[in-house]
Order: sequence, then C-alpha cells, then structure tokens
Amino acid sequence: MPSAVGVRNVNDDRRCLVIDPQPTVRLGVREALANRYEVEEAETGSSGLELLMSVGDFDVVIVDLCRSNGPVTEDDLIGTAAIRALRKAQPSLGIVAHGAHREPHAATEAIKAGATAYVVKSSPLESLSDAVDAAAESERFVDPATTGSRGRPVLTRRQRQILQLYADGHSTAQVARRLGLSAETVRTHTKATLARLRARDRAHAVALALRTSLIE
Repeated sequence: MPSAVGVRNVNDDRRCLVIDPQPTVRLGVREALANRYEVEEAETGSSGLELLMSVGDFDVVIVDLCRSNGPVTEDDLIGTAAIRALRKAQPSLGIVAHGAHREPHAATEAIKAGATAYVVKSSPLESLSDAVDAAAESERFVDPATTGSRGRPVLTRRQRQILQLYADGHSTAQVARRLGLSAETVRTHTKATLARLRARDRAHAVALALRTSLIE
C-alpha cells in the first residue's frame, strides 16, 4: 500500500506514474522500476491527470507520446498535450516522454512541451530507468539512441554522486549512509551505471568516469 503522506523516509521508494494505453508496456515499466519505485498506472492522459490531482505525491510520470492523424486539442491529453497539462498541474514533476521516433525533433518537441526527459520506445528498459532516475532528480535526459545524440555517456546526478564517493575510497555501506539510501539502492544505481558506461566492474567505471570528466 502507498505510504501515507508525510511519513515517507529517505529510503522509501519514490512514486512513478506510467501513462500508456498498452497494458503490456505498463507492466514492463512496472517490473523494470519495481525495486526502486512505487508504480501507479493510467491508460490515458486524462485519467493520469485525474490520478495526479487526486493522489499527488508523484516524483515522476512516464507519458506515452501517442500520435494522431487529426488535430490534437488540450482536452484530448494525448502526447505533448498530456505533458503540458501535467506540467501545469505540478510544475516540479519529473516527466519522461516515451516516444517511437529517434529523430532529434521528437525529443525537442517533447522537452519544449515540458518533458524533463525523452526515451525511444525501442531502447532497452535500462535507458528508460536512467531517464526516470534523471527526471526524479530534475535533470535533463535525452536517450543516446536518438539520432544525432553525441558526447560523453549520460549519468544521473545520483549515479555521479555514487561514483565520486567510490572514487574517494568509500565502500557501498559508507556511500549509502552518506547519501541516506539503502545499500541495495546504491547497488542498483551502481549496476545501472556499469551498464551505461559499459564498464566491467566498479573500478573500471570509476576510471572511465574520471577519464571523461564525469567525476573529479
């Protein structure tokens, strides 16, 4: 059951709302985030907005970028219209746009509408997880699979914090205490970081992060 408002502690799961018309997509997202997020589901933008307004307390929302052959109005709450409505309802909300297109204009359009992050639907679930983590920290994230994306690997602020503490010689338990997280949450972030950097192990990840100036 969701924690009562006001009694969540720093180790409680964050809350994520996934808005998508496909039950299989919602299930996949739920399973991918279950170890770190309490996930709620909505089939449409309208029902998602209603849930946000009635329940609130969400850290991040994943929005399916549905396309329509006809004109889309604010009342339809489809795609970018849903993003705009959610952003207006809760300005501090992290919003991940989940789209089908790899072209840069798709990410630009979503972010212009108010999304914090953009992920291509054909990308691995790890990319979506990274985007959710970034959005929860109010950080911009654009899927590296987006055509034209270049530059150093993308890590969330939390992932960089953890790597920095590892580089400074701290153990997993010490990192957890310093950041107010559980050791399991730190290990989960570390696993995601290794995948993002394509590192063999933690020491290799630290070396790569130092080489690319992700940490000092």
